[in-house]
Amino acid sequence: GRQTVRLAEGVVILSAASTVGPKEAEGPLGKYFDQRAEDALFGEATWELAESKFVEKNMALTLQKANLKAKEVDYILCGDLLNQCTGSTFGVRQFEIPFFGLFGACSTMGEAMSLGAMLIDGGFANHVLAGASSHFCAAEKQFRFPLPLGTQRPPTATWTVTGDGAVVLARKGNGPKIVEITTGKIVDMGVTDANNMGAAMAPAAADLQTHFADTGRTPQDYDVIATGDLGTVGRELVVELLAKAGYEMDSRYTDCGIEIFDNETQDTHAGGSGCACSAVTFCAYFYPRLLSGEIGRMLFIPTGALMSPTSSQQGQSIPGIAHGLVIEGCKKGAKK
Repeated sequence: GRQTVRLAEGVVILSAASTVGPKEAEGPLGKYFDQRAEDALFGEATWELAESKFVEKNMALTLQKANLKAKEVDYILCGDLLNQCTGSTFGVRQFEIPFFGLFGACSTMGEAMSLGAMLIDGGFANHVLAGASSHFCAAEKQFRFPLPLGTQRPPTATWTVTGDGAVVLARKGNGPKIVEITTGKIVDMGVTDANNMGAAMAPAAADLQTHFADTGRTPQDYDVIATGDLGTVGRELVVELLAKAGYEMDSRYTDCGIEIFDNETQDTHAGGSGCACSAVTFCAYFYPRLLSGEIGRMLFIPTGALMSPTSSQQGQSIPGIAHGLVIEGCKKGAKK
């Protein structure tokens, strides 16, 4: 198809791990996360150093769960929201593994898993460590307003997830398999409100109707479809946009930003966002269900807003992107 590739053998997701902050641990998925920090600083002096610690601790746990040493991994692919992706850089430097730093905004987990799977499928690697991180306090300071200002958040705002999610991808082994990848295009519908990420990214997620055209499938051919961090506002827009294109999105479609927080009790407004939103939700909640066979086929669509503080301050609109991965669960008889 125009944007979709099918991998020759399918790439195994050998392990997955998630490390989150206290607010995430208090949410509906709290029991599923592997590690939880007692506070957002995670024992560090700054929010940015804390994010790197989330990366370091979680990457190490992901390797441990795969029974691998760092020297057995061919590449690390990961990224974050901080300027020059320093959260990732300082988080993985001690592993001494060849490193590709990525910026796909909140779609970075999808980008990392896609490129990692392509490296393995192309014969260039046997093991790839892929992940993404974000931090609420660091993101608010960089993209919107420093927290001490106490700026009121509008109802469309989402809450950046604090944490890191990572997977080990492998040529061989037991685990769910990435079988197809649909790489997204940049879609910009002119949204300029940095407090309405759902509206900015929803058109890019809906543009992955190309995936259905490429594969000849419909949304009903999947047990679960999960976008990355559109929240309640963005999910509603995706349903509306795809309905106009002739695709009915039913209850099997959810969003990681809706799953991770309880908007009523946690005051997160439209839901969760950030690179870690899709990363930790996939690793903690969806991966075990794929591993057990509860989910036979999943379409995972991390979404991202390709903005910077500079572009926003200069009045530029917010381009969106979404990357889709088809992941088949371990149970035999997954839909073909």
